[in-house]
Amino acid sequence: QVRLVESGGGVVQTGGSLVLNCTVSGSTDSVNIYAWYRQAPGKKREWVATITSSRSRAYADSVKGRFTVSRNPAANTHYLQMRSLEPADTAVYYCHAATTNDQYYWGQGTQVTVSS
Repeated sequence: QVRLVESGGGVVQTGGSLVLNCTVSGSTDSVNIYAWYRQAPGKKREWVATITSSRSRAYADSVKGRFTVSRNPAANTHYLQMRSLEPADTAVYYCHAATTNDQYYWGQGTQVTVSS
């Protein structure tokens, strides 16, 4: 089992920055991919960014150049640094983990609101 807990959400003005944290506990050695997703009101959940155990990174086009994903294995935490935020970034952000034996876990989500 893997448990994910997000933190760091909040309200920020357009152009502002936030850092989201995802603290991981449980069978962390089995996780090989961490990702961030988001879900805006009335929309489907969408993928935002991924970081692998080898620190390969990938980003959705909508956030490329503005968001940075990173991880600190010693702290069992990974991060989503968000800058130049726009109202379109308003959503609940979810942390996700995929294990080597194809099990998937989600955090409870953290709200990010960007005011215009």
